[in-house]
Amino acid sequence: MLPSKYDSVMSYHPSPIDTSAVSLPPELAELTERLAANSHDLWAAQRLAEGWSYGPYRDDKNKQHPCLVPYDRLPEEEKEYDRITALGTLKAILSLGYRIAPPGR
Repeated sequence: MLPSKYDSVMSYHPSPIDTSAVSLPPELAELTERLAANSHDLWAAQRLAEGWSYGPYRDDKNKQHPCLVPYDRLPEEEKEYDRITALGTLKAILSLGYRIAPPGR
């Protein structure tokens, strides 16, 4: 049997950078929220560029999505998804040996 194009998908095992030893300093809390909002805006801009619009429920056929709203109007569970992405990114940066300093430092 020949390999299918889905073989690599079926054997995919995500392996994110291990950030279990990284704890974020409290001063990065505000940055985390800012990055979460930016992540949402990047996602929304891409969707809009692809012809999606706001709709009361997700409808892939008609390209409508209920999260095509400003970040501050998202349900808390959707904001949490973006926060997890932002936190993971910040922790990965620190885990790789980079430093994050506020402007002017």
